[in-house]
Amino acid sequence: MLNLTQWMSIMTDLNKWEPENEQFWQTSGKSIARRNLWISIPSLLCGFAVWLYWGILTVQMMNAGFDFTSDELFTLTAIAGLSGATLRIPSSFFIRFCGGRNTIFFTTSLLIIPAFFTGVALQNPDTPLWQYQLLALLSGFGGGNFASSMSNISFFFPKSQQGLALGLNAGLGNFGVTSMQILIPLFMTYGVFGAFGGDPVTLVSPSGSLIGKVPAGSETWIQNGGYLWLLILVPLFFATWFGMNNIRTKEVSPDVGSPLSAIAMISVMLSIGLVIAAAGLWLILPEAANGSGWGIPKELVLVLVVASTVFCLKMLPGAIGDSLSKQYQIFNNKHTWVMSVIYTMTFGSFIGFSAAFPLAIKVIFGFQHVLVDGQMTHDTVNPNGPSALMYAWMAPFIGALIRPVGGWIADKLGGAFVTQLCSAVMVVSSFGAAYYMEQAYNSATPEEFFMPFFIIFLVLFAATGIGNGSTFRTIAMVFPKEQAGPVLGWTSAVAAYGAFYIPMVFGQQIKAGTPDVALIGFAIFYAVCLLVNWWFYLRKDGEFYNP
Repeated sequence: MLNLTQWMSIMTDLNKWEPENEQFWQTSGKSIARRNLWISIPSLLCGFAVWLYWGILTVQMMNAGFDFTSDELFTLTAIAGLSGATLRIPSSFFIRFCGGRNTIFFTTSLLIIPAFFTGVALQNPDTPLWQYQLLALLSGFGGGNFASSMSNISFFFPKSQQGLALGLNAGLGNFGVTSMQILIPLFMTYGVFGAFGGDPVTLVSPSGSLIGKVPAGSETWIQNGGYLWLLILVPLFFATWFGMNNIRTKEVSPDVGSPLSAIAMISVMLSIGLVIAAAGLWLILPEAANGSGWGIPKELVLVLVVASTVFCLKMLPGAIGDSLSKQYQIFNNKHTWVMSVIYTMTFGSFIGFSAAFPLAIKVIFGFQHVLVDGQMTHDTVNPNGPSALMYAWMAPFIGALIRPVGGWIADKLGGAFVTQLCSAVMVVSSFGAAYYMEQAYNSATPEEFFMPFFIIFLVLFAATGIGNGSTFRTIAMVFPKEQAGPVLGWTSAVAAYGAFYIPMVFGQQIKAGTPDVALIGFAIFYAVCLLVNWWFYLRKDGEFYNP
């Protein structure tokens, strides 16, 4: 047991931090950095889980007969995606202004709010759509956490180990997607929380979990999908505060105030992001889903949301606005924008497909697609369809697990080279998945095409995972130390809009009867990224040849 003096020592702000100094690193730096890393990982894991659990919850809501259309359910994953991505913009600068410990403690604690109230809402099948939409908006807290977490960890490790350290933080943190997709179906099968967990609802369609199919007529405690995260978040409330450190050096967080002032600053900046995200969602969503119904293109709204968030943050009075003006110098560097595009290809695809994959499996392979009176229909339950909850977890599992490997390989071979290989694989895989998706969505027996589709998607996810690690390696080499952290945060913020864009595109194209078009479009984008990566980082005449 640690005594009070030892605890206070751990909590002491770090006024000296020299990870590139070998003697400092070996004597004290390594142990401190590793402790912060191993607390950061489960915090980030919970962030991803709460942010993206709508992809699983919506499948079970459909299985339980909740009175929502597939279009309305896709909006929940999209709302969480847009909120989380937008909150990454202010989160990119939290470490600089508020310190690592203060930031990770407060942003992790905020996850308790959507987790608890999601459980409450799911106890009642008659809960209106707007309440779920509000909770999806708040679950974006988990998406925003990635930017601050990665920025924080980047400062703790020397450049020679940043690929592996960031890969571990992001990869095992991203494992929250898989953990969520495995644990939620299992926890929904049993009333593990007793009276606190409420009464079950009855499945009207077959479901499943890691251990097998769950037949229609079975009881499901769908609300456990929210409650179970409290088992981890409550201990993290204490671990983040007592186990992490603020680095108060000139390069990292030189002007950290009191914890209360840091929490107030974070609250103001997050509120700005939430309000702007909510306004953008209202512009995009149809009137039937509590939106404006104006049909404004989502691409235009995304630009408006990003620009408005950046502008409003800069307009904050006092030290925050002044400091942000300095931080915004990263936008004068063309490589900030180049890396934003490339990281959107890797992480944006990983997070977007993770959000959309379970419901896409359910809609495409869980129903028969047959002609009725000369009209193609997609609402006949397929008794031989695969269970989305049995299979969906495998893809992000591979993507997250392989991410540290991608960072390690990039440390050895060069980040840009590894990214180029991943780009090529993603182009080919997307075209292959599009073919089998098109065949399935026009077949009365879509299950015949599921396995090749699924295997190709596993390859696609593996490429995104390796590319995630290699991209961060490139950032660490291209940017100076004082800019690397904010750039890591910014690029992750832009890329996170994949969690909004991909579910929206899938939902729209499925409704149009052409889900394959979505993947063809993504393949074209990956081909463009391949050319961009080669031009800036693999050309022998490029500014950063094979960094």
